[in-house]
Amino acid sequence: MVSLGGGSSHDCAKGIGLLAANGGKIHDYEGVDKSSKPMVPLICINTTAGTAAEMSRFCIITDTSRKVKMAIVGWHVIPAVSINDPELMVGMPPALTAATGMDALTHAIEAYVSTAATPLTDSAALMAIKLISKYLPMAVANGKNMEAREKMAYAQFLAGMAFSNAGLGYVHAMAHQLGGFYDLPHGVCNAILLPHVEQFNLISCAERLRDVAIAMGQNVENMPVDEAAQQAIEAIKKLSSSIGIPSGLAELGVKEEDFSVMAENAKKDACQLTNPRLATHEEIVQIFKNAM
Repeated sequence: MVSLGGGSSHDCAKGIGLLAANGGKIHDYEGVDKSSKPMVPLICINTTAGTAAEMSRFCIITDTSRKVKMAIVGWHVIPAVSINDPELMVGMPPALTAATGMDALTHAIEAYVSTAATPLTDSAALMAIKLISKYLPMAVANGKNMEAREKMAYAQFLAGMAFSNAGLGYVHAMAHQLGGFYDLPHGVCNAILLPHVEQFNLISCAERLRDVAIAMGQNVENMPVDEAAQQAIEAIKKLSSSIGIPSGLAELGVKEEDFSVMAENAKKDACQLTNPRLATHEEIVQIFKNAM
């Protein structure tokens, strides 16, 4: 099989390849390592710098009947070949460049603070954060800037290496619900939720968030750890604002009446398993409210 495009194209191909090899229905594979056979060999030609679906062990499929984005995670959905050519990314409009770039940043940060992080995933995540912080604004400002496009292609791939091995967290678990309920752009949902989830996570991974601040170019020398970690959260907000990401979920038409169901579904999402701080249903609802 060959897929051409961004995350949705590659995930669709992964789902088809998984069923062709294993049979059954796509719902059978929701969760972690539910398949017995590798999918049909897949070549992914990538045209966005964000999702890393072209190389990761994650496959996200929307179940419209439940209004849920199913997370299918496993080593059997890793493509055989991944091609990232920045010349294929030049045509991405600024808004899509911004959204997919913030998706990649979320991948890197969630992988870095993950409970399953390792020295190998840390090195990939931190380099991705550095590259994205520097080159994403350039790519949004001028899509024909080939240096920025190339560095973003490397950054999203490195972030993919990190989260494919270390896992993700509540940002993705919650963003999947927003996508399932409202069909909203995944990268935009991640970007809005990211600072609020990391604010919640701060007490469990302050030193890690301090490292994120440094990778994002913040001067945190001589700062207490908690203050330095707070600088990472502020840097995320500043980056999002500078590239035109909406400031809150209210701008996207999200309704508070749906928070309880979305929080319940987020607690079941495979991505939440490696979040550094455990949250109750009520705390997930509050994070949604804080992101409005």
